[in-house]
Amino acid sequence: LTGIGDLIVTCTSMHSRNRRAGILIGQGISPDEAVKQTGTVEGYSCCKVAYELSRRLNVDMPITEQLYKVLYEYSNVREALWNLMGRPHRHETEELFF
Repeated sequence: LTGIGDLIVTCTSMHSRNRRAGILIGQGISPDEAVKQTGTVEGYSCCKVAYELSRRLNVDMPITEQLYKVLYEYSNVREALWNLMGRPHRHETEELFF
């Protein structure tokens, strides 16, 4: 259950800096400016580390990849969403078992 409280706050509370930054980015403000306005946004730096680690270990993390593109490559949020939702459907754990 560790982390569930953080997840709930991030999703529901305007006290969450991650949520406030995400809302600003969704409104078209650049990620850099959103972080500047919001203060420390843990998800911003964690996304970069997770993305780099997934690349190094050759692990498919499509949500992290699209978030990275929005935050660090300034990809359009709508485009990132289409890229994510337009992926071919597959069993997410098939490479673990086969």
